[in-house]
Amino acid sequence: MTTLAQTMMTAARSADSGLTGPGELDRYPYAETPAVERVGAPVWETPDAELGRVGRRAAGSRGRGLHGQLVQQLGQMIVSGDLGADRPLVPEEIGQRFEVSRTVVRESLRVLEAKGLVSARPNVGTRVRPVSDWNLLDPDIIEWRAFGPQRDDQRRELSELRWTIEPLAARLAAGHGREDVQQRLGDMVEIMGHAMAQGDSLTFARADAEFHTLLIQVAGNRMLEHLSGIVSAALQVSGGPVTGCDRPNDASLTQHARIVDALAEGDGAAAEVAMRQLLTIHPEVERVVPAPREH
Repeated sequence: MTTLAQTMMTAARSADSGLTGPGELDRYPYAETPAVERVGAPVWETPDAELGRVGRRAAGSRGRGLHGQLVQQLGQMIVSGDLGADRPLVPEEIGQRFEVSRTVVRESLRVLEAKGLVSARPNVGTRVRPVSDWNLLDPDIIEWRAFGPQRDDQRRELSELRWTIEPLAARLAAGHGREDVQQRLGDMVEIMGHAMAQGDSLTFARADAEFHTLLIQVAGNRMLEHLSGIVSAALQVSGGPVTGCDRPNDASLTQHARIVDALAEGDGAAAEVAMRQLLTIHPEVERVVPAPREH
Protein backbone atom coordinates (compact mmCIF):
# COMPACT_ATOMS: atom_id res chain seq x y z
CA MET A 1 0.00 0.00 0.00
CA THR A 2 1.33 3.45 -0.88
CA THR A 3 1.90 6.15 1.72
CA LEU A 4 -1.00 8.11 0.21
CA ALA A 5 -3.36 5.17 0.64
CA GLN A 6 -2.25 4.60 4.23
CA THR A 7 -2.66 8.30 5.05
CA MET A 8 -6.11 8.59 3.52
CA MET A 9 -7.45 5.45 5.18
CA THR A 10 -6.04 6.46 8.58
CA ALA A 11 -7.46 9.97 8.25
CA ALA A 12 -10.87 8.64 7.29
CA ARG A 13 -11.03 6.44 10.36
CA SER A 14 -9.69 9.03 12.81
CA ALA A 15 -11.96 11.78 11.48
CA ASP A 16 -15.03 9.71 12.23
CA SER A 17 -14.62 8.63 15.82
CA GLY A 18 -18.34 7.88 16.00
CA LEU A 19 -17.94 4.76 13.87
CA THR A 20 -18.63 1.48 15.64
CA GLY A 21 -16.64 -0.60 13.20
CA PRO A 22 -14.43 -0.39 10.10
CA GLY A 23 -16.24 0.95 7.07
CA GLU A 24 -19.48 1.92 8.81
CA LEU A 25 -20.64 5.25 7.44
CA ASP A 26 -21.22 8.00 9.93
CA ARG A 27 -24.83 9.09 10.32
CA TYR A 28 -26.90 11.96 11.59
CA PRO A 29 -28.48 10.89 14.88
CA TYR A 30 -31.74 12.76 14.36
CA ALA A 31 -35.09 11.25 13.57
CA GLU A 32 -37.34 12.54 10.81
CA THR A 33 -39.40 15.50 11.93
CA PRO A 34 -43.08 14.57 12.16
CA ALA A 35 -45.31 16.19 9.56
CA VAL A 36 -47.43 19.11 10.70
CA GLU A 37 -50.51 20.72 9.30
CA ARG A 38 -49.51 22.58 6.15
CA VAL A 39 -51.69 25.67 6.46
CA GLY A 40 -51.52 28.71 8.66
CA ALA A 41 -48.70 29.59 11.01
CA PRO A 42 -45.91 27.07 11.70
CA VAL A 43 -46.49 24.46 14.37
CA TRP A 44 -43.07 23.90 15.88
CA GLU A 45 -43.90 21.39 18.62
CA THR A 46 -42.56 17.84 18.17
CA PRO A 47 -42.42 14.81 20.48
CA ASP A 48 -38.65 15.31 20.75
CA ALA A 49 -38.21 18.18 23.16
CA GLU A 50 -34.54 18.51 22.23
CA LEU A 51 -35.18 18.83 18.50
CA GLY A 52 -35.70 22.57 18.67
CA ARG A 53 -32.79 23.29 20.95
CA VAL A 54 -30.28 23.90 18.21
CA GLY A 55 -27.41 24.70 20.52
CA ARG A 56 -27.67 21.34 22.26
CA ARG A 57 -27.57 19.16 19.16
CA ALA A 58 -24.39 18.13 17.38
CA ALA A 59 -26.33 16.70 14.44
CA GLY A 60 -26.24 18.70 11.26
CA SER A 61 -23.90 21.35 12.62
CA ARG A 62 -21.26 20.73 9.93
CA GLY A 63 -18.92 22.85 12.02
CA ARG A 64 -20.95 26.00 11.41
CA GLY A 65 -22.34 26.62 14.87
CA LEU A 66 -25.89 27.67 15.68
CA HIS A 67 -26.35 29.34 12.32
CA GLY A 68 -25.46 26.20 10.38
CA GLN A 69 -27.59 24.00 12.61
CA LEU A 70 -30.64 26.21 12.19
CA VAL A 71 -30.19 26.27 8.41
CA GLN A 72 -30.07 22.47 8.53
CA GLN A 73 -33.19 22.16 10.68
CA LEU A 74 -35.31 24.63 8.72
CA GLY A 75 -34.05 23.37 5.37
CA GLN A 76 -35.02 19.81 6.22
CA MET A 77 -38.45 20.91 7.40
CA ILE A 78 -39.09 22.87 4.20
CA VAL A 79 -37.82 20.21 1.81
CA SER A 80 -39.72 17.45 3.64
CA GLY A 81 -42.95 19.43 3.34
CA ASP A 82 -43.37 19.98 7.06
CA LEU A 83 -43.26 23.68 6.23
CA GLY A 84 -45.27 23.84 3.02
CA ALA A 85 -45.27 26.38 0.20
CA ASP A 86 -46.38 29.90 1.13
CA ARG A 87 -46.05 29.11 4.85
CA PRO A 88 -45.16 32.27 6.78
CA LEU A 89 -41.96 32.11 8.82
CA VAL A 90 -41.97 34.55 11.72
CA PRO A 91 -38.41 35.21 12.96
CA GLU A 92 -39.55 35.77 16.55
CA GLU A 93 -41.35 32.42 16.64
CA ILE A 94 -38.36 30.62 15.10
CA GLY A 95 -36.03 32.20 17.64
CA GLN A 96 -38.23 31.14 20.55
CA ARG A 97 -38.79 27.63 19.21
CA PHE A 98 -35.12 26.91 18.52
CA GLU A 99 -33.76 29.04 21.36
CA VAL A 100 -31.49 31.20 19.21
CA SER A 101 -30.98 34.92 18.76
CA ARG A 102 -32.55 37.16 16.14
CA THR A 103 -29.17 37.47 14.45
CA VAL A 104 -28.89 33.69 14.03
CA VAL A 105 -32.44 33.50 12.67
CA ARG A 106 -31.86 36.38 10.27
CA GLU A 107 -28.60 34.91 8.93
CA SER A 108 -30.18 31.47 8.54
CA LEU A 109 -33.16 32.82 6.60
CA ARG A 110 -30.79 34.69 4.29
CA VAL A 111 -29.00 31.43 3.50
CA LEU A 112 -32.30 29.69 2.81
CA GLU A 113 -33.37 32.62 0.63
CA ALA A 114 -30.17 32.27 -1.42
CA LYS A 115 -31.08 28.61 -1.97
CA GLY A 116 -34.53 29.63 -3.23
CA LEU A 117 -36.35 27.99 -0.33
CA VAL A 118 -37.84 31.17 1.15
CA SER A 119 -38.53 34.72 0.06
CA ALA A 120 -38.64 37.89 2.14
CA ARG A 121 -40.65 40.89 1.00
CA PRO A 122 -41.65 44.15 2.69
CA ASN A 123 -45.14 44.09 4.23
CA VAL A 124 -45.39 40.37 3.43
CA GLY A 125 -42.65 38.85 5.55
CA THR A 126 -40.74 35.65 4.95
CA ARG A 127 -42.58 32.77 3.30
CA VAL A 128 -41.68 29.33 2.02
CA ARG A 129 -41.36 29.21 -1.76
CA PRO A 130 -42.71 26.42 -4.02
CA VAL A 131 -40.42 23.64 -5.26
CA SER A 132 -40.23 25.25 -8.69
CA ASP A 133 -38.25 28.12 -7.15
CA TRP A 134 -35.70 25.99 -5.27
CA ASN A 135 -32.11 25.71 -6.42
CA LEU A 136 -32.28 21.94 -6.88
CA LEU A 137 -28.56 21.81 -7.77
CA ASP A 138 -27.55 23.13 -4.37
CA PRO A 139 -25.65 20.36 -2.50
CA ASP A 140 -27.59 20.97 0.72
CA ILE A 141 -30.94 20.68 -1.05
CA ILE A 142 -29.73 17.54 -2.82
CA GLU A 143 -28.94 16.01 0.56
CA TRP A 144 -32.17 17.14 2.22
CA ARG A 145 -34.26 15.74 -0.62
CA ALA A 146 -32.30 12.48 -0.59
CA PHE A 147 -33.21 11.83 3.03
CA GLY A 148 -36.81 13.03 2.96
CA PRO A 149 -40.09 12.03 1.34
CA GLN A 150 -38.70 12.90 -2.11
CA ARG A 151 -35.82 10.41 -1.79
CA ASP A 152 -36.92 8.22 -4.71
CA ASP A 153 -37.29 11.15 -7.10
CA GLN A 154 -33.97 12.57 -5.94
CA ARG A 155 -32.12 9.29 -6.49
CA ARG A 156 -33.59 8.91 -9.98
CA GLU A 157 -32.85 12.51 -10.95
CA LEU A 158 -29.28 12.32 -9.65
CA SER A 159 -28.66 9.10 -11.56
CA GLU A 160 -30.01 10.64 -14.76
CA LEU A 161 -27.88 13.73 -14.24
CA ARG A 162 -24.75 11.64 -13.68
CA TRP A 163 -25.52 9.71 -16.86
CA THR A 164 -25.53 13.03 -18.71
CA ILE A 165 -22.39 14.50 -17.14
CA GLU A 166 -19.86 11.79 -16.39
CA PRO A 167 -19.51 9.79 -19.63
CA LEU A 168 -18.89 13.05 -21.49
CA ALA A 169 -16.41 14.19 -18.84
CA ALA A 170 -14.53 10.89 -19.16
CA ARG A 171 -14.28 11.29 -22.95
CA LEU A 172 -13.05 14.88 -22.67
CA ALA A 173 -10.57 14.07 -19.91
CA ALA A 174 -8.78 11.60 -22.18
CA GLY A 175 -7.64 14.45 -24.39
CA HIS A 176 -5.75 16.33 -21.70
CA GLY A 177 -3.04 13.82 -20.89
CA ARG A 178 -1.96 15.33 -17.57
CA GLU A 179 0.30 12.82 -15.91
CA ASP A 180 -0.20 14.28 -12.44
CA VAL A 181 -3.96 13.91 -12.71
CA GLN A 182 -3.71 10.40 -14.12
CA GLN A 183 -1.42 9.48 -11.22
CA ARG A 184 -3.88 10.89 -8.73
CA LEU A 185 -6.76 8.98 -10.33
CA GLY A 186 -4.66 5.82 -10.19
CA ASP A 187 -3.95 6.50 -6.52
CA MET A 188 -7.67 6.74 -5.83
CA VAL A 189 -8.26 3.37 -7.50
CA GLU A 190 -5.49 1.86 -5.38
CA ILE A 191 -6.99 3.31 -2.21
CA MET A 192 -10.42 1.98 -3.18
CA GLY A 193 -8.92 -1.48 -3.69
CA HIS A 194 -7.23 -1.51 -0.29
CA ALA A 195 -10.34 -0.12 1.39
CA MET A 196 -12.55 -2.76 -0.20
CA ALA A 197 -10.20 -5.52 0.95
CA GLN A 198 -10.44 -4.22 4.52
CA GLY A 199 -14.19 -3.69 4.44
CA ASP A 200 -13.68 0.05 4.88
CA SER A 201 -16.61 1.49 2.94
CA LEU A 202 -16.05 5.00 4.29
CA THR A 203 -12.56 5.31 2.82
CA PHE A 204 -13.78 3.66 -0.38
CA ALA A 205 -16.57 6.25 -0.70
CA ARG A 206 -14.23 9.19 -0.10
CA ALA A 207 -11.68 7.98 -2.65
CA ASP A 208 -14.52 7.31 -5.08
CA ALA A 209 -15.88 10.84 -4.64
CA GLU A 210 -12.44 12.35 -5.25
CA PHE A 211 -12.01 10.18 -8.36
CA HIS A 212 -15.23 11.38 -9.96
CA THR A 213 -14.78 15.00 -8.94
CA LEU A 214 -11.23 15.11 -10.29
CA LEU A 215 -12.27 13.46 -13.54
CA ILE A 216 -14.85 16.17 -14.19
CA GLN A 217 -12.45 18.95 -13.24
CA VAL A 218 -9.81 17.73 -15.71
CA ALA A 219 -12.27 17.48 -18.59
CA GLY A 220 -11.33 21.01 -19.65
CA ASN A 221 -14.92 22.28 -19.71
CA ARG A 222 -15.59 24.98 -17.13
CA MET A 223 -19.33 24.48 -17.22
CA LEU A 224 -18.90 20.78 -16.50
CA GLU A 225 -16.40 21.64 -13.79
CA HIS A 226 -19.05 23.79 -12.17
CA LEU A 227 -21.17 20.65 -11.82
CA SER A 228 -18.50 18.61 -10.04
CA GLY A 229 -19.93 19.54 -6.66
CA ILE A 230 -23.28 18.08 -7.71
CA VAL A 231 -21.69 14.76 -8.60
CA SER A 232 -19.85 14.79 -5.28
CA ALA A 233 -23.11 15.43 -3.44
CA ALA A 234 -24.76 12.63 -5.42
CA LEU A 235 -22.07 10.19 -4.36
CA GLN A 236 -22.33 11.25 -0.72
CA VAL A 237 -26.04 10.46 -0.63
CA SER A 238 -25.75 7.25 -2.67
CA GLY A 239 -27.11 8.85 -5.79
CA GLY A 240 -29.44 6.15 -7.05
CA PRO A 241 -30.14 2.49 -7.70
CA VAL A 242 -28.46 2.60 -11.13
CA THR A 243 -24.84 3.13 -10.20
CA GLY A 244 -21.78 1.04 -9.56
CA CYS A 245 -20.48 3.53 -7.02
CA ASP A 246 -23.02 2.74 -4.33
CA ARG A 247 -20.98 -0.02 -2.72
CA PRO A 248 -17.46 -1.46 -2.86
CA ASN A 249 -17.32 -4.37 -5.31
CA ASP A 250 -14.91 -5.92 -7.81
CA ALA A 251 -16.93 -4.83 -10.85
CA SER A 252 -16.91 -1.19 -9.74
CA LEU A 253 -13.18 -1.28 -9.04
CA THR A 254 -12.49 -2.84 -12.45
CA GLN A 255 -14.38 -0.13 -14.32
CA HIS A 256 -12.61 2.63 -12.39
CA ALA A 257 -9.28 1.06 -13.36
CA ARG A 258 -10.37 0.81 -17.01
CA ILE A 259 -11.17 4.51 -17.03
CA VAL A 260 -7.66 5.28 -15.75
CA ASP A 261 -6.12 3.01 -18.40
CA ALA A 262 -8.16 4.65 -21.16
CA LEU A 263 -7.09 8.10 -20.02
CA ALA A 264 -3.42 7.05 -20.03
CA GLU A 265 -3.84 5.85 -23.62
CA GLY A 266 -5.72 8.98 -24.66
CA ASP A 267 -8.69 6.84 -25.70
CA GLY A 268 -11.74 9.00 -25.07
CA ALA A 269 -14.20 6.48 -26.51
CA ALA A 270 -12.96 3.71 -24.21
CA ALA A 271 -13.09 6.03 -21.20
CA GLU A 272 -16.68 6.95 -22.02
CA VAL A 273 -17.69 3.30 -22.44
CA ALA A 274 -16.05 2.34 -19.13
CA MET A 275 -17.88 5.14 -17.35
CA ARG A 276 -21.23 4.08 -18.80
CA GLN A 277 -20.57 0.51 -17.71
CA LEU A 278 -19.64 1.75 -14.25
CA LEU A 279 -22.90 3.67 -13.93
CA THR A 280 -24.96 0.61 -14.89
CA ILE A 281 -23.48 -1.95 -12.50
CA HIS A 282 -26.23 -3.55 -10.40
CA PRO A 283 -29.18 -1.82 -12.15
CA GLU A 284 -31.54 -4.29 -10.52
CA VAL A 285 -30.67 -3.21 -6.98
CA GLU A 286 -33.23 -0.96 -5.30
CA ARG A 287 -31.20 0.62 -2.56
CA VAL A 288 -32.70 1.86 0.64
CA VAL A 289 -31.28 5.32 1.26
CA PRO A 290 -29.35 5.30 4.56
CA ALA A 291 -29.69 7.88 7.29
CA PRO A 292 -28.10 11.25 6.45
CA ARG A 293 -24.38 11.62 7.03
CA GLU A 294 -22.79 14.20 9.26
CA HIS A 295 -20.02 16.09 7.47
